[in-house]
Amino acid sequence: MAYEFTGKHLIAGRWVGGEETFASSPAEGPVRRFSVGSAELVDDAVRAAEQAFETYGYSSRAERAAFLEAIAEEIDARGDDITEIGSGETGLPKARLVGERGRTVGQLRLFASHILKGDYLDRRHDAALPDRQPLPRSDLRLMQRPIGPVGVFGASNFPLAFSTAGGDTASALAAGCPVVVKGHEAHPGTAEIVAAAIDAAIRRTGVHPGVFSLVQGGRRDVGTALVQHPLIKAVGFTGSLAGGRALFDLCTRRPEPIPFFGELGSVNPMFLLPEAIALRGEAIAKGWVGSLTMGAGQFCTNPGIVVLIESAASDAFSKAAEQALSAIGPQTMLTDGMADAYRKGATKIASAEGVRTVLTSTCDLRNATPYLFTTTGAEWLANHALGEEVFGPLGMIVTVKDADEMVAVARSLEGQLTASLHLEAADQRLAARLLPILERKAGRILANGFPTGVEVADSMVHGGPYPASTNFGATSVGTMAIRRFLRPVCYQDIPVALLPEDLR
Repeated sequence: MAYEFTGKHLIAGRWVGGEETFASSPAEGPVRRFSVGSAELVDDAVRAAEQAFETYGYSSRAERAAFLEAIAEEIDARGDDITEIGSGETGLPKARLVGERGRTVGQLRLFASHILKGDYLDRRHDAALPDRQPLPRSDLRLMQRPIGPVGVFGASNFPLAFSTAGGDTASALAAGCPVVVKGHEAHPGTAEIVAAAIDAAIRRTGVHPGVFSLVQGGRRDVGTALVQHPLIKAVGFTGSLAGGRALFDLCTRRPEPIPFFGELGSVNPMFLLPEAIALRGEAIAKGWVGSLTMGAGQFCTNPGIVVLIESAASDAFSKAAEQALSAIGPQTMLTDGMADAYRKGATKIASAEGVRTVLTSTCDLRNATPYLFTTTGAEWLANHALGEEVFGPLGMIVTVKDADEMVAVARSLEGQLTASLHLEAADQRLAARLLPILERKAGRILANGFPTGVEVADSMVHGGPYPASTNFGATSVGTMAIRRFLRPVCYQDIPVALLPEDLR
């Protein structure tokens, strides 16, 4: 590996260390030590971000687009090192890391091209009407403006696409907001290399170094200090429901409450309608198993729940799914803690009344195979806990007695990132009953597909009602993600020479 680790934090262009360190816990490869973050380092980083906002927040779209392009180029230039350390730290296959790097630089470039078009600014102009009766109208102009420094939390399951230079960071920078990243302890080496790439892009383009800082973790108070810092104006987070809810509550209890854009948890239910399962049951079962076990089930869009109506076709589906899952060998989970939580979650499900264990995992340390459980619609409706996310390759088949009970299960769902319908033409009447319900439950609804794999595009929504996310009006993927870090400002009778360049 060509890259030489510092084990330090990047604070506004300076690599800063300290005496206290924590050890990485790689799936394979050497253990490295990294400096532990602190509230003091967070304060330094956020104050530098506020200084940077005075220029970066008023930079041109062309300047910000060039900066995003430079970050993408610098990440690609370190591609081999990123793949090697990322795979070692997380246990993810190298091919997955290569693909994730492509997605990461792709979204940086997408945001760069998007802001150059200017549509995201939502510019509006109501010209003055001085002769209007009974009262004249002032000249009114509106435009979206960046909100200020943003705090971002690195995600455990996506060391690139949802972490240091991931979607939250890229969209905030595109909006004109400096970023302070709290690194995730699961992949501190990957975070450092990507931070070095961003630092190189800063030096290349001449933007203020306070536009980006990385504070490594190691202590819980680092995250607390970030969300409570009075100069932070919004927070982006991808992670567990418990951790995200705690940070969300801290944001709302601040003297100045701020938006917390948390993507937290989802079981991503799939509804298999009668004609579809009769015609394509085995193929759907194989597709579900592939989606369920992709990346050891460590995707936020992992489809953990299947709902189908009791029939001979549903029995055949369950048998096909069991057979396909039985062939899945052990996969390495991202951290020891996640593997432990996976085992505990499965134990809780297995002990619930009315649940039958079909397939038991051989989860050992960080290596896991799938679990499969079945239950009835009545038991599902009676036990809210069955709808809670277990992060990993755990599947549950919910067999309902009829279409009405399927609709009842849909109504019982909490907020989801996705919901899927597998249907044929003969299923459209039932699908028409389900769709308005699922529309209120999920941010993305699929037909005859599987939710793992989130396209980075203008039309994508990666969010949903709570607990899928803490803000149902936002998305963390796609160009609309930029809108999270903007606010509308109206300029009334302001002389044209004083207006922002984009409003003149």
